[in-house]
Amino acid sequence: MQLPFLKEKKMQLQLYDLLMEAKENKCLPGVMAYNRIDGPGSSLDLSEFQQALWTLPGIPQNIQEDPSVEWTKFLPRTIGITIDTGTKIEAHPLKSDLIGVKSIEYGSEVISKRGEVLPIKENWLLKIIEIFGLSGVMFVLQNIRAGTHSAGLGGSATAATGVCILANELAGRPFSGIQLISLASRIEQSMGVSITGTQEQSNTMFGGVTDYVWFPWGIPGKPETGYGESMRFELLAPKHYKELEKRMAIFHSGIEHSSSDVNSVWRNALSTSQGYKLHMLKPGIAYQFREGLRLQDWERVRESIHKYREVRTEICPEYMNGAREILGHAEANESTAFPLGAGAGGGILVFSPKPKSLLKLRNIFHGVYREIPIKIKDKGHQLINFPIKRR
Repeated sequence: MQLPFLKEKKMQLQLYDLLMEAKENKCLPGVMAYNRIDGPGSSLDLSEFQQALWTLPGIPQNIQEDPSVEWTKFLPRTIGITIDTGTKIEAHPLKSDLIGVKSIEYGSEVISKRGEVLPIKENWLLKIIEIFGLSGVMFVLQNIRAGTHSAGLGGSATAATGVCILANELAGRPFSGIQLISLASRIEQSMGVSITGTQEQSNTMFGGVTDYVWFPWGIPGKPETGYGESMRFELLAPKHYKELEKRMAIFHSGIEHSSSDVNSVWRNALSTSQGYKLHMLKPGIAYQFREGLRLQDWERVRESIHKYREVRTEICPEYMNGAREILGHAEANESTAFPLGAGAGGGILVFSPKPKSLLKLRNIFHGVYREIPIKIKDKGHQLINFPIKRR
């Protein structure tokens, strides 16, 4: 059976009439795309790190037999914790031969004719829509929660992945989830938006408290897989989320800097002997973080966060800009702190093995640092008003 989108040389989907009807019925299609907390394993999803630190493992026939998956111990991995901040994206009708993107938070809007979108930074999300052959549609983006568009939570990658998911739904799902992860990552990086990998994109696609073991060239024995692929393991079931929630919080330092600057230093260190040795420590520490979460060994979680932050800081001290005072208070109260992402957005994870220590820190930080309230989500995204109903 030949798929409809393969019949013509160029796929063309004019959505204006469909979306006008949806607007009249007050049921515009959309998606809620959620952010992530990273922690140990952060930056190991960048393509350079996936490739440089990866070697062919001995994959057991039954990967579920050993819940510790010890055979992955030294592979690059990232642990994602999905939270209830992110981006809501709605598809609105637009003049039939046009496509557009509008951001409520940034007060920006870009519109172009389909087929005429220049591959420049300002058009990165517009280019994604064009890739799917859509027209007559404006994607409107708005933060789910105010004040979180720059907090080290992976906002730009979340937005790009959400746009991919929504465009894919409107186009009849021509791409798989892994293909969308690859598309979102490559467009964001190649068009100069930021240095990114596949962790935020995977989080928005799959969600939960999940261990992503990266396979930069696809999983051996599965030729249909490629960049963006991972083996995924649930570390905490939703019934245990509260145990983690009462031990962690995010505070905003109020200080922001460029994530590309920090990521560039980390990336360049791969080409030096000392830097490479330090980076080689990261997969093993990330594995300890994974096991601490899986076993709810909270002291092990704290220790792995501490060690991973120390390695990152040794390579690039600027990573800790704006976070040192919060870290000092945390360590004085049997806790630790971890600037999220590349530390650029100002969001800092505070983790306390003992919930009472976190309560004490909340009192210390009250009125000094803004807390970003969070709840863990078991899904990375949620479709809105799908399937689209016609009269």
